[in-house]
Amino acid sequence: MYAPLGSQKRQISAERLLRRPTRSTFSKSVMVSVAVSLLGTTKLMFIEPSVKINGAYYPDILLDQHLLPAIRSVAGDFFTYNAPAHRAGDTVEFLSRNTPDLISPLPWPPDSPDLNHVDYEVWGVFQQRVYRSRIRDVDHLKQRLIEEWRCFHQNITDGAVGQWRVRLRACVRAYGGHFEHKL
Repeated sequence: MYAPLGSQKRQISAERLLRRPTRSTFSKSVMVSVAVSLLGTTKLMFIEPSVKINGAYYPDILLDQHLLPAIRSVAGDFFTYNAPAHRAGDTVEFLSRNTPDLISPLPWPPDSPDLNHVDYEVWGVFQQRVYRSRIRDVDHLKQRLIEEWRCFHQNITDGAVGQWRVRLRACVRAYGGHFEHKL
């Protein structure tokens, strides 16, 4: 839920919190990273369950060894890195050294799923397809993710990327606040 800046979850009444519906098909999860663009998409990158995504792991392992090489294989050096949640000093320092024309985090939009192509469009469509059939266990989930990602149509990604400027303008009009309901 959206709440005033500085609010803590324990200060908000339980009736106001949004609850994710439970899935009867499967209770385990996997962490996946991917990059999408008008030029194509990377393969799914699975994060091991015991890994904590922190200021060291994210730039040194996920970005350096996996995500940036995959992005470059799709787009060469013609890409924009848009992951506002990753503003940690180590990450910004790494990106400054390893990406062309990095825009410093100061003008980055707020950390909002309403501005992340993958969050506001791609994962929703993708998740619906993955869960069309019952998932037995983590290995089966990974298999379904890979199968569905292989046949995921670029036009869905293109549509999500095409919405970004409209969403960014709505974010500015909302002074960085919630705007999804205004689109």
